[in-house]
Amino acid sequence: MKCVVTGVAGFIGSSIAEALLKKGYSVVGIDCFTPYYQRSLKENNLKSLSGDFTFYSEDILSTNLDRVLDEAEWIFHQAAQAGVRSSWGDDFSIYTSNNILATQKLLEKSKSLKSLKKFVYASSSSIYGDAETFPTPESATPKPISPYGVSKLAGEHLAELYRSEFGVPTVSLRYFTVFGPRQRPDMAFHKFIRAGLTNSLISIYGDGTQERDFTYIDDAVEANISAAQSGLGVYNVGGGTHATVNQVLEILGEFIGDLKVERTSRQAGDAKKTSADTTKIKAELGFTPKWTLRDGLASEVEWLKTIL
Repeated sequence: MKCVVTGVAGFIGSSIAEALLKKGYSVVGIDCFTPYYQRSLKENNLKSLSGDFTFYSEDILSTNLDRVLDEAEWIFHQAAQAGVRSSWGDDFSIYTSNNILATQKLLEKSKSLKSLKKFVYASSSSIYGDAETFPTPESATPKPISPYGVSKLAGEHLAELYRSEFGVPTVSLRYFTVFGPRQRPDMAFHKFIRAGLTNSLISIYGDGTQERDFTYIDDAVEANISAAQSGLGVYNVGGGTHATVNQVLEILGEFIGDLKVERTSRQAGDAKKTSADTTKIKAELGFTPKWTLRDGLASEVEWLKTIL
């Protein structure tokens, strides 16, 4: 089986590719190394990918997708411009290009792929914004409160359109705060752990009472493969562990020692709380997260120790 992973040098993309390769699948990866964070970290992610792996260091918007997607059976579209806070202002054009136009181009090419069995799109809990109900089901009305959330929701709508109008077998996975080894350096856990290990100051936006549903990377990978095997439509992917930022810092303090913390103002676009209703993905895909927040944090701490 041939699988295509976009954004293959990234946190989730490289983890999916590694799991597929270990299962004996053929994997084609594409990544254009956007300068959102250090290229060296992405190149390190690629070092873990061995076996039947082909890599294209190219941009989805300008490359010849026919050769990348040729005979693809599963497509995992993980490539995107990340970052809630940086999606405001003039930089939104980057999000429209990398998150919306790139998705549309892939879907358009997928229409003619007779080999294609599943197109898995990486969406985000950011599409919910400050949700009205918790835990939040897929049927909740999306109300993104950041341009990033808007761009991910647009990708979802495109996936649904191409599924209903052209029969492209699409699945959209709404990730709830994925963490673990290889996590991007701009993400909270990575920043907290790095600061703790280097005895640096940790900056917290707001009072630390904002709550998240955290999902360990291995569980997110499992959800992707399960969705490729049997899913259609939209699914929440949540780890089932809810905690505030303050509670996370308490756990990290047990692993690392005393942490130096400063509190700053809340950032525009940050949701107050996220909580995934995973009833649908459990019932239809048999997905049950296996990692606790504590065990996942311990794993990420050990990984960061190896790269500092």
